[in-house]
Amino acid sequence: MHIVRFVSPLTGAAAVGVDDGEQVVELPGVTTVGELLRLGSGELRERCAGADGTRHPSGSVRRLAPVDGQMEVWAAGVTYRRSREARVLESERAADVYELVYDAERPELFFKSVAWKVSGDGGRIAVRADSEIDVPEPELGLVLNALGEIVGYTVVDDVSSRTIEGVNPLYLPQAKIYLGACAVGPAIRPAWEVADPYALDITLTIGRAGETVWDGKASTSQLNRRLDDLAGYLFRADSFPDGAVLATGTCLVPDLPFTLQDGDTVTIGISEIGILTTIVVRGLEAMR
Repeated sequence: MHIVRFVSPLTGAAAVGVDDGEQVVELPGVTTVGELLRLGSGELRERCAGADGTRHPSGSVRRLAPVDGQMEVWAAGVTYRRSREARVLESERAADVYELVYDAERPELFFKSVAWKVSGDGGRIAVRADSEIDVPEPELGLVLNALGEIVGYTVVDDVSSRTIEGVNPLYLPQAKIYLGACAVGPAIRPAWEVADPYALDITLTIGRAGETVWDGKASTSQLNRRLDDLAGYLFRADSFPDGAVLATGTCLVPDLPFTLQDGDTVTIGISEIGILTTIVVRGLEAMR
């Protein structure tokens, strides 16, 4: 089962429901994912199990990014050895900060996107016009309710400018936060249906002009952090009334000087969770 946000074929408005692979059943009284994430994990599970609203064939609905309302997307950095190595290689002056944070008690957490800027499956992601090297970063996303409980998982693409971050780590916000830099979807897999989140395969495929120009495979077993620990740090001194998505870091980073190009197709798959596909555009105007 997946929790989905979609365009209702009957009303044309955004709706929330559960998808069993054959049909999507709307959740009565729930109009946003944020509303659902105000519930405790037990009540949320009961609501999903008791879904009895309008039914639609799964193939008949257009899915939207499962992020809305006051939800925010955050991300963790340098949580995999591969990510640490990539950050060290690209950094011109401060490689040691990445070495230190990899083993530090406190993880690196940073804001990624407000809900309205998030792209969904089949949508567009962007590379900055003022950057030369930009890459997708495939990540397992934790779906957290307002209480900070991990209630689900999703796929996140934490698009990044390696050019900008490499000059100075203080440029991280500009390298990570801009229109088209975050994609989430295609849905939310409930946490109670995932037996072991530390044993999920992650794949990344980048297509260009009908050919694969980069692909790779890794696993969440390589994660250097505990998922509940990452969630705990996010909620230590902050509040998320509509819940949040926390991307847990990447383990697949194309070697320098590879960069995304306008027209590329990025496909990220996480076993048991889903497949997120987006199209690359260049510059702000292409995202408007």
